[in-house]
Amino acid sequence: MKANKLILSAGVFALALSSCTDLDVAIESQYTGLVNTEEAIASNMANVYFQFRDPLGRRYMEAMTLSSDEWTSLAYSGNWVDGYAYAHPSYHTFSPEDATIDWMGVLGRANVLANEVINSDYDIEHKYGARAMRAFYTFIIMDCFGDAPIPDIDYVKANNLDPNDRNPRAEVAKWLEHELIQVIPNLPKETTGENYGKPNMYMAKALLAKLYLNWAVYTSDKVENYDAATAKNERIKDCSIICSEIIDSHEFELGPDAYRFKFSYDNTERVQAHTIKDFIYAMPYDTQTAQGMQWGRSHVYKDVKNMDPSYFGEKLGNSGGAYMTVTPECVERFNLPGDERNFMLAGLVDKDGKDAKGQVYVYNQNTLLPTDVKALDKSGNPLVFTKNITITGEEASNDVGDTQDGWCQGYRSMKWFLCNADYSNGRNQSNDVPVFRFADVLLMKAEAMVRNGDSGAKEYFNQIRRYVKAPELTGDPTLEDIYEERGREFFDELWRRNDMIRFGHFEDEYFPHYKKNSNASFDKTKRIFPVSKNDLDLNPTWKQNTGY
Repeated sequence: MKANKLILSAGVFALALSSCTDLDVAIESQYTGLVNTEEAIASNMANVYFQFRDPLGRRYMEAMTLSSDEWTSLAYSGNWVDGYAYAHPSYHTFSPEDATIDWMGVLGRANVLANEVINSDYDIEHKYGARAMRAFYTFIIMDCFGDAPIPDIDYVKANNLDPNDRNPRAEVAKWLEHELIQVIPNLPKETTGENYGKPNMYMAKALLAKLYLNWAVYTSDKVENYDAATAKNERIKDCSIICSEIIDSHEFELGPDAYRFKFSYDNTERVQAHTIKDFIYAMPYDTQTAQGMQWGRSHVYKDVKNMDPSYFGEKLGNSGGAYMTVTPECVERFNLPGDERNFMLAGLVDKDGKDAKGQVYVYNQNTLLPTDVKALDKSGNPLVFTKNITITGEEASNDVGDTQDGWCQGYRSMKWFLCNADYSNGRNQSNDVPVFRFADVLLMKAEAMVRNGDSGAKEYFNQIRRYVKAPELTGDPTLEDIYEERGREFFDELWRRNDMIRFGHFEDEYFPHYKKNSNASFDKTKRIFPVSKNDLDLNPTWKQNTGY
């Protein structure tokens, strides 16, 4: 075992030691090096590549979706209140003790291990992979929490930054740009096969494009001072250029599989068979070997276990938590005639794409489309969801009552289609979650062109409309067109909060985030989450975010 000198940020190092109480760690410390055997390398690199699997599978998902206008939390006569951990995001009243935001340390630990790889005697390709993931994890931390530790001690020293603290968000953005530009040429181009779920050149380019698209947000002097109407983005041309590089590579396309198959229980196999060519970077899941994807648990109808068959076309062996439901404002966005994405909401349309008025139909497990068979509740009555949500109990927890009427509040997502073989195993799913898709690059390109005053954005916009059989635009899209289209295309894919902030809609009214509701906050400091109590306890020199 070879000893290597690893240079770590003490703040990030503290995140890695959940039981550590002594945080007086020297910035330059001597640690035992990583074992350089084939088995050890595979294990350590897997820990770097897949640390995001657990937060993405539940808590990160909850924080992103519940704080947006896509989803709201529900409670059932006191069930699923859980210290208001789910209601707080819906009202923008996050608490440092909420479980939904207590996962920064997971990514911090990944960055520590990435640094160990970078400072080891591993082959250079592993080091570049670790650097790419370190940048990705730091981007997530910065996007969600604002100021963040920069895990690159050389950069920190060269720029006279504090290695033991969270660095200003604008400085983190500058480091991310610097780091991604360095690693991009040295990453593999392969996105499938053995490299599926691991960093690749196009993943890093998509991350850089996302950074550039939100540059004005991230470099604002204060999070609350960003104004979408007046902000100037000095990197918007660079965003357009990076998107063009991905598009012109001809490595990706929207098809050939239809939209709905991209998110199904068998999407791993479809990616490897090259019938899904839209995924630039995804997190792989498997109900047996790569667990943690449990979106169905929160998304489905509460009494789904007692339906035979369920609306997923078969009887399910586990019940639903059902503590999340789609907001009426989100449902209203799915209004384009012929749009295949309308089938992603149970209760919205029938098999012919016509208004189902809340009636839920049994979906075919092979086609993933509704049949003409009405779904029935356990009493044999037609299962009908209500688009509008009525709180009958405690308002602060969005309590709708633990009754049949309460269980039917709000439409439900069909996007991450369930099969019992997966769901019966502890509610784990095998649906891989794409983080960056080619469709996102197309719409980022269109948005960058519109923001830069360039013509021709409809070429990229209409590729998506044509693919999902929705009406095409005859002229270039407006920013509002793009914002609404992103809400349809990336529904339930965790980018809505990011989009809402950039477009200036995070403080809009949407259920239950209404001004008439005394529980709702419209404070612009809520655009970022509070640092969790656990992370502050481990890092006593850190300051809590403004507004918390």
